[in-house]
Amino acid sequence: EDGRAILTNLPQRLTLYHFSFKAPISALAFSPSGRYFAVGIGRLIEVWHAPTTPNSVLADGLEFAPFVRQHVHAGHHDAVQRVEWSGDSRFLLSSSNDLTVRMWSLDPQDGFIPTSLVGHKERVIGAWFSGDQEADGALFHWHFAPLSDSAHSADDVTGSNDVAMGWSIARRHYFVQNNAMLSCAAYRVSAGLLVAGFSNGRFGLYELPDMNMIHMLSISQQELDDVAINDSGKWLALGAAKLGQLLVWEWQSESYVLKQQGHFDTLNDLVYTCEGNHIITAADDGKVKVWDTQSGFCIVTFTEHSSGVTACNFAQKGNVLFTASLDGSVRAWDLIRYRNFRTFSAPTRLSFSSVAVDLSGDVVCAGSLDSFSIHIWSVQTGQLLDQLAGHEGPVSSLAFTPSGGSLVSGSWDHTVRIWNVFDRTPTTEILKLQATVSDIAVRPDSKQIAVATLDGQLTFWSVAEGTLSASLDGRRDVSGGRKLSDRRTAANVEGTKTFNCLSYSADGSCIIAGGNSKYLCLYDVLTGGFLKKYTISINLSLQGTQAYLRSSTLTEAGPVGLLGDEYEPSFHEDRKLPGAGRGDSSSRRTQPEVRVTAVAFSPAGRAFCAASTEGLLVYSLDRDLQFDPLELDIKITQANTLKAMEDCLYLRALIMSFRLNETFLLKRVFAAIPLVEVVRLVKQLPEIYLARLVRSVAQTTDVSPHLERNLCWIEALLNTHGPYFKANMPAISQELRVAQKIIKTLQADLARIADENVHLLDYILGESTGKIDKQSTVITNGWSS
Repeated sequence: EDGRAILTNLPQRLTLYHFSFKAPISALAFSPSGRYFAVGIGRLIEVWHAPTTPNSVLADGLEFAPFVRQHVHAGHHDAVQRVEWSGDSRFLLSSSNDLTVRMWSLDPQDGFIPTSLVGHKERVIGAWFSGDQEADGALFHWHFAPLSDSAHSADDVTGSNDVAMGWSIARRHYFVQNNAMLSCAAYRVSAGLLVAGFSNGRFGLYELPDMNMIHMLSISQQELDDVAINDSGKWLALGAAKLGQLLVWEWQSESYVLKQQGHFDTLNDLVYTCEGNHIITAADDGKVKVWDTQSGFCIVTFTEHSSGVTACNFAQKGNVLFTASLDGSVRAWDLIRYRNFRTFSAPTRLSFSSVAVDLSGDVVCAGSLDSFSIHIWSVQTGQLLDQLAGHEGPVSSLAFTPSGGSLVSGSWDHTVRIWNVFDRTPTTEILKLQATVSDIAVRPDSKQIAVATLDGQLTFWSVAEGTLSASLDGRRDVSGGRKLSDRRTAANVEGTKTFNCLSYSADGSCIIAGGNSKYLCLYDVLTGGFLKKYTISINLSLQGTQAYLRSSTLTEAGPVGLLGDEYEPSFHEDRKLPGAGRGDSSSRRTQPEVRVTAVAFSPAGRAFCAASTEGLLVYSLDRDLQFDPLELDIKITQANTLKAMEDCLYLRALIMSFRLNETFLLKRVFAAIPLVEVVRLVKQLPEIYLARLVRSVAQTTDVSPHLERNLCWIEALLNTHGPYFKANMPAISQELRVAQKIIKTLQADLARIADENVHLLDYILGESTGKIDKQSTVITNGWSS
């Protein structure tokens, strides 16, 4: 949006160079040769040399600047929307909002004159070159031919060298869509396919050059923003930005390859499942989504809520999810059958803002911003059991202690209350604070409560004694980033930055906090030390990500981003004249503010996730085996590993392969170890390598056909080191879960194969039994004779 470009090394994920084009970029395309790229900057088209590596051989020698501009093309009267290169990288087409398509040459060509193709009545979505270098558009098919008079014969035209050549319209094709306009298009030359997306959520697939419609489908209720075709022409990718939809369509079988849709509104809360393999998110769009942590895909979406979902919580026993919504309901979801099996409501219409469920999953409670009381329901019957009154302000946060004995509530009345809801005579303990409570968190051992308040303080309270244990001032840690409306610099606005969400780690030794800034802060609970700060976003389209504002965007009337003249009407709105906008002059374009609304640690403690303006972010410790030079010496080499394996020193070879961490070497050592040596090797292997061995065996089992061999490895590990695994479950739980998942998958596959072939197996066994009986009869008869 602001013309900034970043040169990155994709394999290493490193930023190499920053560059600014000093204007918004509307189009960018690399040439097929890879040596140039063209960018559309307003009404101009700039052609640049593509960055090269030091090892590349260039005629001009080594380049010292990553971006070198070759030349600039000017001629369009409105913004350029698309740039397309020819197959030989000699020409390029530019589509613009001025209803024209222009053709340019990369280098001066003899006899070539820049050409303008006109005739469209709406903005041009795209223009492409066909395989024989003829320009082919969405509606018009142009070809380069002699401009001969009808009186001249064909022989005269072909025989003359001075015949004028030019572009003319060969055919006209129209997309007939009632009350809908073309919004995006893509063309694949090799397959001869054109995909067109429309503003009513429909897309059409056409075969060119005859413009035969293959099929027309509706996949969204909103406008399609982009389409793409893969190299083979079999898969179509379609995206709708407003709803966050991404679909991959296999048009020959008319089936979905991928269908994903994210939240298109603010995320409010999230929670991990008990196993840690799924994350549940709740948002203002009224949807509840379940995400797979391994693939990153949404596996199920619940849409029963009629308003924004403000909170969610997962029961420790059973696969039951509870959500609270502004529509006045609390719903219980079965994550096995994926259905809503219970709905709870209050006697009066309320908008619930928080929810909590006890350890057994039998009692659920919710707090509201309208009423100052806490409602408690029975999950089994769905009846309202009690209303806890005492708070003098809206209830902002609820949490049951992991032991299940108490309910902790935080409110805007500057108090935190601990309720003993399961006693015969319910009692309440009040903890007074200095500011409004934004969130609370209970340590996994139920002995401590962490409270975040709007004055930027983190306070820790003892549950047993009800006293203050420690306090942290997090305003300086969470501060950072300046909004457009801030009068002070980012270093001096710490008074406005606070924590809004908290979460303890699985062992209770650390706590992570996030708020209305671009940072996540990790603290040590025991010492109160500040451990690490995570930056959730550097997106310049969001407010609060920059430490300093650009002076070029500051005017006497204020920042340019806050001025009303930045409003640009949609291209689909009615206009008086091409290029003249007509829309609502009171409309404003606002930038969202970067912030974190929820954080949660995984049950294993190896990862945590955050709900932010950028979406759902997952941070995890790198569990892949890395090259560790501290474990190596000059004798640990690949040759020595293979020699130890040939000398039947399998334990030494296995340890050396772990230290070298070469995949092919690990596979070779595993394949060479005899089955009779497995139990002895597992017993002698040092405990420091057990996690690596479990993960390696699990990965080998997933791809290897030697099922019995791999199961013997797993059995030996569990029988020999079972107590160690149990004692060190937090550190090795991820490896064990991977192995468990693979074993369950193998079991399901074997059961399915056996069920499908049970009759065939019976027939084979019957035939083999009959042959054996027949042979024995023949042998007996021959002996008797």
